[in-house]
Parts: sequence; C-alpha cells; structure tokens
Amino acid sequence: MAPSSIKRVGIVVKPHHPEALKTLCSVIDWLHQRGIALVGGPEIERERIAHQTGCHVEVVETEKLAASVDLLLVLGGDGTMIATARMLGDTEVPVLGVNYGGLGYLAEFRIEELYTGLEAILAGNYTVEKRVMLAVELLRGDESVTHSRVLNDVVINKSALARIIEIEAYFNQQFVNSFRADGLIVSTPTGSTAYNLSAGGPVIYPTMNAVVVTPICPFTLSNRPIVVPDESLIELRLITQNEDVALTLDGQVGFPLKPEDRVVIRKSNTSFKLVQPMNRNYFEVLRDKLRWGR
Repeated sequence: MAPSSIKRVGIVVKPHHPEALKTLCSVIDWLHQRGIALVGGPEIERERIAHQTGCHVEVVETEKLAASVDLLLVLGGDGTMIATARMLGDTEVPVLGVNYGGLGYLAEFRIEELYTGLEAILAGNYTVEKRVMLAVELLRGDESVTHSRVLNDVVINKSALARIIEIEAYFNQQFVNSFRADGLIVSTPTGSTAYNLSAGGPVIYPTMNAVVVTPICPFTLSNRPIVVPDESLIELRLITQNEDVALTLDGQVGFPLKPEDRVVIRKSNTSFKLVQPMNRNYFEVLRDKLRWGR
C-alpha cells in the first residue's frame, strides 16, 4: 500500500474498556493532524464518548465499515480482533490490532507501539500476513440454518452433562471416520494455538495453507488430530440422538445442533489481512504466550 493511500481509518473498540476510549480520542486528534478521517461502527457509544471526552466519532453501519476505510484499527485484544474478522464481509482491508496487556496472537502491537506503528504504516513501512478464514454453513435437511466466516475455529461439542457424542467426518466427500468423543474442532492455523492446542492439537505456522481437525477427549485414544489442505471440503454430521450438542464459531457465537445436522466447512474466499510489526516474529509471541523455557 502506498503511503498516501490511507485517507480513512476505521476503528473497533473493545466494549466497556475505559483505556480504549481514552486512546480513541487521542487517535482522532493524531489522525486529524495528518489529514486522515476516523470512523467507527454504531457499537461505539458516540454520545457518551462525546459527553465524557468532547471528541466526536463519525459512525457508519457495521456491515459498511470495512468497505468504507483503508485501514481498520482495533483497540482491545485478540477477542475483539476475532469479532472484527467476522464483520469484514468480502472486504480484505488491512487490520492493525492494539493490545493493552502483553503480546497478543493477533493484536500484536502493544499500546506503547501504537503511534510508531501508525507512522510506519503511513510511510508504507509494514508487512501484511494473509490469514486463512473458513466459510461455515449449518444445514438441517434442505434448510440453511446459518452461514458465517471464522478466523479461529469451528467446534462441535456436548454440554456439561451430555454423554459422549458421535460425529461423522468427510473430506472432499470421502468418509474419514466416525469420531466418538466429547466433540470435534476444525481449526485454522491462526486458531491452532487456541482450543485446538488445549485439546492436544499441533501448533501450525499461521500462514500455512492447512486446516487441522482435532477430536476432544476421544473415546479411542488412537483418534489423533488430522492436518489437511485448506482447500478441502469438510463435512461433519451429528449422529448422536437425544443429547445437548452445540456448534460454536470462534468461541463467540453458538447454535444448538439436532441429530443429522450437517456442518459444511470450506476455505473462505476472503482472507484476514493482519498488519505485522516489523520488529517482531511469530516465535516471540509463542515464547511469550506459551511460556516456553520458563
């Protein structure tokens, strides 16, 4: 992206985060001095922000936000970044995540690095990683119950009191296995360090073209995670009767499943364009988050 191509910056703020609101007003002034407009979605509490701070935010509809800006700035953390990824629609606008704690897997800029990061971006001195997203559709007979995109993972799992469940898995219409387990995770490389890792799945380098399918506490211990190309068409069918089972997308959106429901997963045509700090590498994040060597 050329230095002069950024004219409008969109902003997504973690709800009920006082420090993020303070940063928002500071960013408005900083961008205004450089002739750049800042806009936000309607979830920003414009009236309260204006009353408490005196700064004013232009608001656009959520579904139009990404398409109306040249860069998205996310103030919050990885959870806010994941929610932002699902609202991008078909737009591949670069996203810069600012974390108020330590390093994030996605929100890799510390708050102290915000303005040096923005300076570098305006100067064209930055890199973008394209992260795979998955398109997910829940089918009940001939009816499409829901369809969405995910950045991290698709999970089918039982409720706390349900017995072990059975899920049939198909790759490119080929039967793979009937998994008897507490559930099943289909994870992108980005999501491999989330629930997948807790369930014994591998860490996958985030730019790899792969998807990992990981059973949760399988009844048969030889059922191990399977890594497949991200171009694979994956279909999961719930076989179990009379149990409370849910489909969860990115750990943030859930739907109850019924027997014979089918979850169809394929690579999304839209990728997540993550702005990377020039002075950091992925293994630094892993060392920090996973506490390697400590």
